Amino acid sequence: MKRMSTVAEQLRAAREAKKLTVEQVADMTKIRTDHVRALEEGNFSVFSAPVYIRGSVKNYASRLKLDVPQIMAELDAELGRTENFSEPPALSEESNKPLDHVTFLLAKLNLKMVLAGAVVLGIILLVMLINSVLRHHKKSDPLGNLPPARVEPANPGNTLPLPKR
Repeated sequence: MKRMSTVAEQLRAAREAKKLTVEQVADMTKIRTDHVRALEEGNFSVFSAPVYIRGSVKNYASRLKLDVPQIMAELDAELGRTENFSEPPALSEESNKPLDHVTFLLAKLNLKMVLAGAVVLGIILLVMLINSVLRHHKKSDPLGNLPPARVEPANPGNTLPLPKR
């Protein structure tokens, strides 16, 4: 019974059938030369994530006019058997810290509404500050607490004579 060839073997065989060098394939696909070699050797450990492996294999297979859906299905099966790339890593760790919840809620705020609210709040605080300063200034004025002045003659009944005409 004939063993099915791996994706790596299929890529190498297709490149050799078209009489292309690794450097020519790297130039055509814009995949680094060491990554092309790694793909042809089935050495996926040089890639940091399965998405880069899948993208590179898809690019490589389409440039060599291979059956891309079949190659990708075989690649998924091969990656499923590896320890490092069998399932996608978690995008983020779950966190129940209060700061994370606050950050999440702040991210959902509408920036224009927040800015408008901040301007209104600033105006209110400015009016309150001016009012407080004016009240404090009025209380600190030593003449400000005097009652209104009344003019009374010093000697009631004694007045200066009016000039004669």
